[in-house]
Amino acid sequence: MSIHQAQMPLCQRDFSQLLIIDAQERLAAAMPRDELEGVTANIQRLISAAKTLDIPVIATQHNSRGLGQIIAPIREALPEAAEPTEKTAFSCCTAPGFERNISASPERRQLVVVGMEAHICIVQTVSGLQRWGYQVFVPADGIISRHPAYKQNVLERMRHCGIQVVCTESVGFEWLGDSSDEQFRAVWSLFKE
Repeated sequence: MSIHQAQMPLCQRDFSQLLIIDAQERLAAAMPRDELEGVTANIQRLISAAKTLDIPVIATQHNSRGLGQIIAPIREALPEAAEPTEKTAFSCCTAPGFERNISASPERRQLVVVGMEAHICIVQTVSGLQRWGYQVFVPADGIISRHPAYKQNVLERMRHCGIQVVCTESVGFEWLGDSSDEQFRAVWSLFKE
C-alpha cells in the first residue's frame, strides 16, 4: 500500500521529513507569549525526535535581515546540516533552492510542517507541497499566528482540503510505530510531562 492510499494516513519515519518555517526572532516577538512557549517546546520535541530517528530536518528563514534569525531555542536544536533556506516568498515552494532541500530523498513524500505564521507562510507552503504531490501533516500545536482566530481559520481550511491536522505527540509516536523500537525511551521521554 502506498502512503497515498491510506484512509487515515500516519506519519512514517521512512517517508517523513520535518519542515520548520520561519520561526524567527521578530515574528516570535509578535506572537501570543503563552502560546509561543508551547509551540517552541513542541518544535524542539519534533526536532529531537527527528534527529533520534534519522528523519531529515529542513528549516527556512523569511527575509532574515528584517525578521532576524531563527529563535535561539529552535536554532540550537537544529541538526548541524540544517542550514536554513533564505526566502522572500511567502510560500517555501516558490523560494529558490527550497525544492532541492526536500527532494534530496525522493522516497520521503511526507512533510511534517511547523512554524510561523500559520495563516501566511504555513498555509501557502502546505498548499504548494500538496500540489507537488506531498502528503502534508501539520501539528496544530506546532504552528502559531499573531491572532488565534487566524490560526483557527487556517486549520479549518487545511482540514477541508486534505491536509492532515495532527498534534506533535501523535507525530512522535507514529514515527516510532512500536514500543519495542530501540529508540522508544528516547522519543517517549520528549513527550513526558
